[in-house]
Amino acid sequence: MVHVSELLHLVAVAIDGKRDVEEIAREVTVSFGQEVSADNIVYLVTNKLEPMGITAAPGTGTALAKDAPRSDLLLGLVGRRTLVPPRAVAVAARALAWLHRPPAVALVLLGLLALDGWLFLVHGAVPALLGALDQPLLLLAVFGLVVASLVFHEFGHASACHYGGARPGRIGCGIYLLWPSLYTDVTDVYRISRAGRLRTDLGGVYFNVIFMLALAACYAGTGWSFLLAAIYLGHFEIFEQLVPAARLDGYYILADIAGVPDLYGQIGPILRSVLPGRGRGPRHAVATTLTRKARTTIAVWMLVVLPLMITDLGYTLWNLPRISATAARSVTAQAQGAYEAAVSGDVSGCAVAFTGLALLAFPLIGIGCLLARLVRRLVRTAHTATAGRPRTRAALASVALAAVMSTASAWAAGVTPEPLPPSRSSALPFTHLAVPAPPRPSPSPKSTAHHVTRPTHGPAKPGPCGGRGSACPHATPTAVPRSARPAPTPARATPSPAPHRTTTAEPPPASSPAATPGTGPSPSEPPVDNTPAPSPSSRRGHRGGGRGPSAAAHRTGLATR
Repeated sequence: MVHVSELLHLVAVAIDGKRDVEEIAREVTVSFGQEVSADNIVYLVTNKLEPMGITAAPGTGTALAKDAPRSDLLLGLVGRRTLVPPRAVAVAARALAWLHRPPAVALVLLGLLALDGWLFLVHGAVPALLGALDQPLLLLAVFGLVVASLVFHEFGHASACHYGGARPGRIGCGIYLLWPSLYTDVTDVYRISRAGRLRTDLGGVYFNVIFMLALAACYAGTGWSFLLAAIYLGHFEIFEQLVPAARLDGYYILADIAGVPDLYGQIGPILRSVLPGRGRGPRHAVATTLTRKARTTIAVWMLVVLPLMITDLGYTLWNLPRISATAARSVTAQAQGAYEAAVSGDVSGCAVAFTGLALLAFPLIGIGCLLARLVRRLVRTAHTATAGRPRTRAALASVALAAVMSTASAWAAGVTPEPLPPSRSSALPFTHLAVPAPPRPSPSPKSTAHHVTRPTHGPAKPGPCGGRGSACPHATPTAVPRSARPAPTPARATPSPAPHRTTTAEPPPASSPAATPGTGPSPSEPPVDNTPAPSPSSRRGHRGGGRGPSAAAHRTGLATR
């Protein structure tokens, strides 16, 4: 999109490859309302339209088209390839245009309310998601449905474009920021009303809703729970599309509300227009001619998006060693998993592993390309801004070199965060939900000696309730050396404690303090514990982190496990 003045637009419209300069001047004079001479047309074409690549002299069209300025957007789509040609898109858009009629839109929105109410308030969406992600085949099915919803999303834009009276173009794919992305060429919507443009912007997420309702109907007929997982993930897809930070649907919705085709292109002119002594030129004139509503919308958007983008970039640079090391370990793990699945003949596991490798590769390649483009853009901008000022250029280069050296020193010294632990380095961590936690290490003899308690020997410390021994459930017995124990007599024998019961509701005993040196058994002399062995359920509670034979301890153990 090129933003030009009304006069230049009329001149470009009048040039059709057949009219000469005199005829173009007469056509522009009638449309503009003021006299425009042939010399004016020659000047505008030679100095304005041709440098922008809009017009070309006879016989030089092909050569100039190759040298015409191209948009080099830092946050733009690169590597575009056609998936569906314009003719097929037009046929599908005509067939689906009826879905944008008001009665159909009302029914779809009511269906979404009913579906969300049942899914989130009655049935629950997370259990279905966890059940699907725990099995490779269901995981691949959910992934395929997510991709299908993205394709259907693009047909929503095309059908809305056709419904509004514009002509949709091709549907293609490319790389946007870090991920492969789909797009629909709906440039023709700029010649229809603002309502038609907003309908086209919202057509994608509207078709996402239709896709989710279709999945809900399939679930009602089949009972396959992984369909609910795809519906759950579809909500996140809609939320991602509506965020106006990147050039997704939310960005174009906000741009059409403000009436400015390119929000990012207005950041520089608006910032220069508020600085004293800056901002003179055609771009400044375009920025100052925006309405107050448009300027306010762009200013609020800038205050939200610019700090977010700067923070995100700083976080990525600071954590780059952590991201690289963790991703390298994850790639190794996924490659090993793919090899083992291929050797064992597990087709679904091999497909999941290769999907994980792809999900790892795209962000890494995208981060590298984005950083390279950012550095190139900054160097080019700084070189242009400091032309003819060697001192300023040297100072700027010194600051940049200091920043690079400081960041590299932080990376080398290990000041930045360390890589994630291996248990969390997988590209698809949710595929390991069923893997049990590693067993706890056995306590050393020294730590065992410090926690031995013998309720049948030695005095007990008073508990919170003032009692001692077995009379107080909160009392903490103290370990007594074997040599200091009195010999038990038949008349004063202490009865053995009752076995542990797993149904009692009494509170668990407090942890015993560490014994003083010399009071615990030595490692060479194993302690003799007179406490009866706990029941199997009690063992389960202690392994999971419980502190006693109470029911609460067993619940904690099961939850921890």
